[in-house]
Amino acid sequence: MPKDGGIGASTKRREDVRFLTGKGRYTDDINIRGQAYAWFIRSDVAHGRINTIDTSAAEAMDGVVKVFTSADFAGVGGIPCGWQVTDRFGKPMQEPKHPVLADGKVRHVGDPIAVVVAETLEQARDAAEAVEIDITQLPAVVDMKAALLPDAPKVHEELTSNLCYDWGFVEENKAAVDEAFAKAAHVTTLELINNRLVANPMEPRVAVGDYESHSGHHTLYTTSQNPHVIRLLMGAFVLGIPEHKLRVVAPDVGGGFGSKIYHYAEEAFVTFAAKALNRPVKWTSSRSEAFLSDAQGRDHVTKIQLALDADNNFTALRTDTYANMGAYLSTFAPSIPTWLHGTLMAGNYRTPLIYVNVKAVFTNTIPVDAYRGAGRPEATFQLERLVDKAARELGVSPIELRRQNFIKADQFPYQTPVAVVYDTGNYDATLDKLLEISDHAGFEARAAESKARGKLRGFGLAHYIEACGIAPSNLVGQLGARAGLYESASVRVNATGSITVFTGSHSHGQGHETSFAQVVAEMIGIDAGQIEIVHGDTSNTPMGMGTYGSRSLAVGGSAIVKATNKIVNKAKKIAAHLLEASEGDIELKDGKFSVAGTDKSVDWAGVTLAAYVPHNYPLESMEPGLEETAFYDPSNFTYPSGGYGCEVEIDPETGKVEILAFSAADDFGNIVNPMIVEGQVQGGLAQGIGQALMENCAYDENGQLLSGSFMDYAMPRADDLPMFKVDHSCITPCTHNPLGVKGCGEAGAIGSPPAVVNAVIDALHRAGRTDITHIDMPLTPSRVWAAMNKA
Repeated sequence: MPKDGGIGASTKRREDVRFLTGKGRYTDDINIRGQAYAWFIRSDVAHGRINTIDTSAAEAMDGVVKVFTSADFAGVGGIPCGWQVTDRFGKPMQEPKHPVLADGKVRHVGDPIAVVVAETLEQARDAAEAVEIDITQLPAVVDMKAALLPDAPKVHEELTSNLCYDWGFVEENKAAVDEAFAKAAHVTTLELINNRLVANPMEPRVAVGDYESHSGHHTLYTTSQNPHVIRLLMGAFVLGIPEHKLRVVAPDVGGGFGSKIYHYAEEAFVTFAAKALNRPVKWTSSRSEAFLSDAQGRDHVTKIQLALDADNNFTALRTDTYANMGAYLSTFAPSIPTWLHGTLMAGNYRTPLIYVNVKAVFTNTIPVDAYRGAGRPEATFQLERLVDKAARELGVSPIELRRQNFIKADQFPYQTPVAVVYDTGNYDATLDKLLEISDHAGFEARAAESKARGKLRGFGLAHYIEACGIAPSNLVGQLGARAGLYESASVRVNATGSITVFTGSHSHGQGHETSFAQVVAEMIGIDAGQIEIVHGDTSNTPMGMGTYGSRSLAVGGSAIVKATNKIVNKAKKIAAHLLEASEGDIELKDGKFSVAGTDKSVDWAGVTLAAYVPHNYPLESMEPGLEETAFYDPSNFTYPSGGYGCEVEIDPETGKVEILAFSAADDFGNIVNPMIVEGQVQGGLAQGIGQALMENCAYDENGQLLSGSFMDYAMPRADDLPMFKVDHSCITPCTHNPLGVKGCGEAGAIGSPPAVVNAVIDALHRAGRTDITHIDMPLTPSRVWAAMNKA
């Protein structure tokens, strides 16, 4: 049994005390004496030429400090993209400029044109209505395939077309894949859409800029998942501020799900304006504004095919995908449908040949980037829907077709045909556990009971594998990443034995302050209450890459382990001196250093005090103090995996789908805090089910956002979801990080959408509607009813 506060204990999240008692400190809680307020004037057309901007009336209004336009940003860099993709012909992607404020043209509804800064928010908002902007509306392009037609309107005139890149992976496999399809005994083809989503964290984005004229120091307070990356991008590429003169602080952040990874124009603006006006400037997004300004997710259109031999073994897979980039390239957008998607197309299966083609397209819509799972949900949805469809065409069990083609436990490490090497896994074990916890054996009886009530019941299965903690830096650099993907930690031991850990990771709901402390407590053998975790401020944390891609524990936690090991090694030298013993004979257990084979010992606090009060201390060979820093760059991804089962009931009169039960059996490697892991899975399941049944970001043909509020964009509520059965007892530890952990934060959002859709299709097939082979998400009552009532 794990000890209290150590690894394996379901310790309650210590940060929840301040959140639940209203003591959290979010960016909007930060108000600086003398601050002014910014109100962004955004385009109400998707594509247009800006003829004139008349700010005179607004600038004459009470309280207005200044109205900014693109003219004020002459010489200022644009918002940079953090990943360059090279296409299948060896050419770099087309990379248009992304100005802080629209310069000459607007390219999507919500594109910022001007900003009013005033003494109060109300004055800024009122003055914004007095700014007169003359725009000549231009034809907009929203549909990706239409955007690639020769006569399509160009989103960016300086580009040759609306095609960002045409990516092929693995290009040298293409001919062999085509040959395998020509020889296949059976080919299954599926065309599907991965619907566009709006990330809706509880806390909208906020940015506060401050400037000290006497020192030249800038400070940005922002709702960010990675403050060091924002400092790097904004300082080096946008505003040209030396990094030692720029501090970025991300305090408590109320959720991110990917949408707070990126560097946004609003952050650059308030930092720039604070210096220009020599006073703090604050911007707070409304929920409606967030729909128009935050990067959105998914939005793929795919044709995928699977080739099988006469024994139903998978022989080849190929996909053709159109991926929407929106009007501009968000920070990591080019990598999502390529390296975070194509490398996962092997899934859990022994498919020897795979070819992935992705065409990334510019359209007059809000930019698209990572959303919980980032490329892996798209890959899993394609693959798991395809495998289910193949099983039905072949007349075999979807469960057994998967099991037959799984990579087996004795085949790890497993080299996939899409570059990555899975180090560990046991997919049969997670499938068996899923069937057990979902009571699959009792499903037929439950289906009969539903039928007696005039309802249609179905069971859907999906297996997933995820690549987490994207790495290593030297590899991703070759693939186009413009940043490192390591993580950092500094461990400072105080004289009385308490510890402060400074981490480059950032917590916005994951529970780092609890789980990171558990790791250090376990290593030293002290109470976790003696350990404080500090994050989110570039002025007191080492340069780190932040939190995304389920990397915090595997990468950030490993950096903490490295730094703590350095602490322990030095502490053993101090203990050896105090105990007059050889360093090699010193053991650390339960917070006490002892000499092996003797009763001589000194406790943790005795050693730490000696480090800072070096009266009897070998100063000639060892420095005082006990503080160490480490950087950890992983040698590989981690590969969590699992089996998900969904049981639904459909009302044939209305098409309404009700989820009766959902079970998740995951392999996350070693578990530090089971309670936090369960919460992460539950949250991901809610978001994945939301995509499957409700959420859909829709534009009309003119680029107007039709789902611009919660009146039009349906979010899942508590009564839309069942009680989840979550299990993570199937453990195959990661082999290349010191904790043996894998990521867990995105799993639920990856595996759940195909499980839900597979369950609905199963219910319809059981009712005799075998002609219905696919329904695109979201599976709203109207879509399901229409499919059932189509001749």
